[in-house]
Amino acid sequence: MANHKGVSIAVDLRSHENNSAHRTKEIDREHLIVRRGQPFSITLQLSDNLLPYHSLALVLYLGDNLVITVQDEYGANDKWWFHQQKAQDEVLLSLHSPADAPIGLYQLGVSVMSRDGQIVQETNNLRFHLLFNPWCKDDAVYLPEEILLQEYVLNEDGIIYMGAWDHINSIPWNYGQFEDHVMDICFEILDNSNNARQNLAEDCECRSDPVHVSRIITAMVNSNDDSGVLFGRWTGSYSDGVAPYNWTGSVPILQQWSKSGYRAVRYGQCWVFAAVACTVLRCLGIPTRVITNFCSAHDVDGNLSLDFLFNEKLESLEGSGKSDSSWNFHCWVESWMKRPDLPTGNDGWQVLDPTPQELSDGIFCCGPCPVTAIKEGTLQVKYDTPFVFAEVNADIIYWIVQNDGQRKKIRVDESTVGRNISTKSVYGDHREDVTRHYKYPEGSKQERKVYERAGRRVMPSNRVGPEQLHLKIEHSNPVFGTDFDVIIEVQNRGNKDTCAQLVMVLKAVTYNSLQLDECQRRKTSITVSAHDAHREVLRLYYDEYAHCVSEHNLINVIAFIEASGENEPTLTMSSIPLIMPELDIEVSGKAVVKEQVKVIISFTNPLSVALKGGVFTVEGAGLLSATKAHVHKDIAPGQKVSCRLSFIPTRAGVKKLLVNFDSDKLKDLKGVATVLVHKRRSHTR
Repeated sequence: MANHKGVSIAVDLRSHENNSAHRTKEIDREHLIVRRGQPFSITLQLSDNLLPYHSLALVLYLGDNLVITVQDEYGANDKWWFHQQKAQDEVLLSLHSPADAPIGLYQLGVSVMSRDGQIVQETNNLRFHLLFNPWCKDDAVYLPEEILLQEYVLNEDGIIYMGAWDHINSIPWNYGQFEDHVMDICFEILDNSNNARQNLAEDCECRSDPVHVSRIITAMVNSNDDSGVLFGRWTGSYSDGVAPYNWTGSVPILQQWSKSGYRAVRYGQCWVFAAVACTVLRCLGIPTRVITNFCSAHDVDGNLSLDFLFNEKLESLEGSGKSDSSWNFHCWVESWMKRPDLPTGNDGWQVLDPTPQELSDGIFCCGPCPVTAIKEGTLQVKYDTPFVFAEVNADIIYWIVQNDGQRKKIRVDESTVGRNISTKSVYGDHREDVTRHYKYPEGSKQERKVYERAGRRVMPSNRVGPEQLHLKIEHSNPVFGTDFDVIIEVQNRGNKDTCAQLVMVLKAVTYNSLQLDECQRRKTSITVSAHDAHREVLRLYYDEYAHCVSEHNLINVIAFIEASGENEPTLTMSSIPLIMPELDIEVSGKAVVKEQVKVIISFTNPLSVALKGGVFTVEGAGLLSATKAHVHKDIAPGQKVSCRLSFIPTRAGVKKLLVNFDSDKLKDLKGVATVLVHKRRSHTR
């Protein structure tokens, strides 16, 4: 037998070629990262020729206990196998993974075997990551349209919609799923889940299923019952952390969580939770998009209606325990996947909501819930379909609680909840309305059938009689810092002149309907002629609302009218989002990889008071990590302030530079600039 001493294996994982073919080169060019269901190749170099009576044996290790033998010829689709081509002292191995292989960090062992089964040489230190593969038709996350894959897997920049249903605004967000170390942090999130800590080997095997993985992520993005990423706070001070509105991207949040030893990052609110989940899911290869639902219902008791109680002074009353609420907007994510665990027809977009609201199987998570099940009212389909169905379909019932404790139903609103459901378009930086995916048109026959299928009871007693006096609230789109008018119009749809008492209350609120201070109140007696209208104008001054508005810059208007005789009282509400001033961002010169780029950021103080403690935060995937620039002097009323900085792009392509400005009296100013980064020039003699 030939002497095998001195035989050694040099391995080339061909990371550049493989990562390019597997669309992972943006994550890392030096470490091997591949997608399941798609072959990849490595090269073995031997110190002498691989003799005919030698053979190769390949073994994979995942986690601590999962060992997978790689077959040396084509087998079933659910098995790992490899093919080898020999050329003198070099062997090219093509490895094939099943399309349902668990994702994770694998260790590859390669052994050179003699004819009698003895190991001549071996190496076990070859590592690579395996991700989901939405380009593979056999993968459960397969998405056949390339333009959707470019947006929902590969795009690192996004737009998140906020505000009110009748005045939608947006903020830019840096998902940054391909930034340095983000992929490693994503697997740290999985490894620190309660499931993994209880049984890591079992959890690693379950990571073949995007339903399991996505559900774990929704639980782990919040920190309510595990070592999750974000701690939520909706009221009070944020001085011991970062205010939710100050974040402009997911990367600093994920990095802080990892570096701190998995301590929850403070603080998040719904759009932050959703954006971080989007980053993690896209990084792992699951197509994902952020969704905003306007007038989003939080139905605590599951009766598909929200009961809003007011006393006779129009002060909001909360019942015992948690109360129903209607959020001005609420953000979650949708992820694309098959649902073999459910009846046919439930594949496609799935709602996942990492914001901690209600328990699901004992933990704070929500989904995946098929969007089709929500639209069709099949509420028995898992996970959490009744809760999500209510978020877009619940009725709002307004009650007045009289001094003697009796409740009087004032109004039933069947059409406000679930409006203008929005996401960023794949065709550019504009809004796509996806309401039709969630519900049939209001009042249509299909909508009624869905309610019946959902087991919803619409009783005649739930309806208030026709309103003779109809209330309507009108307002402009006011800029924060200016004075503005709110108009209450009372329409008399009856045949007789009517005398009535009109009460108007303006309150500061948070986006999730927490009541704050009262800005203005007026009560007046009016007479409205038959088939005519009366208009009351309320002037709201900056000095009146500046001290009471929250960081969400929202003012809630409540109008209540009560007439003598047989006329039923009625009430209506509207939210006024205050528009923030814009930041001006000027990028000078041509942006080139590894060459310095200069940028000037400026804005003018629109307030009648000076701003203190000004700070700009700038970041952008492929451009620079989150960087702060402080304004050391007060910014006087009407004064223009500028911030100059430079950065060195690390990756070519169309990138977004995101800016946030914060101060003591003006917060959450956002700006974005598109930067086209060119490849570095090649130097030739």
